[in-house]
Amino acid sequence: MLHLTKVAAGCRDVETLVARQREYWGDEAASLTRFSPKRADELIGGSLYWIIGHRLVARQRILAIGMVETPWGAKCRIALQPGPVAVQPVPCRAHQGWRYLNPADAPPDLADAASGSEALPVGMLRELQSLWLI
Repeated sequence: MLHLTKVAAGCRDVETLVARQREYWGDEAASLTRFSPKRADELIGGSLYWIIGHRLVARQRILAIGMVETPWGAKCRIALQPGPVAVQPVPCRAHQGWRYLNPADAPPDLADAASGSEALPVGMLRELQSLWLI
């Protein structure tokens, strides 16, 4: 199983990404890319990790990959599980398109990485992230 990384262009936070996906796809979630990944078969069941603010901050499980016709021509549609899952933020350079991510390099889910039985409050988490402390 393999993962992808992709920049959430124009999104300042995960909530903006969710709102944008809901606007474009309704109850579904997907991402359009210009080209189909050559290793598409290895990606099914993996995750698409979103880069926001030069950090990997969320992921969505990849359900299917296929070509679709759009008003802009043929595009590769990556069907995603709705609702991004927050991951432990990891610094990451922005890039165009997508890049492969090996499972060993993927950050853990934030709920799994939290110490103790409860995660930090969202406001405190954002403040610590903005200071690059986590």
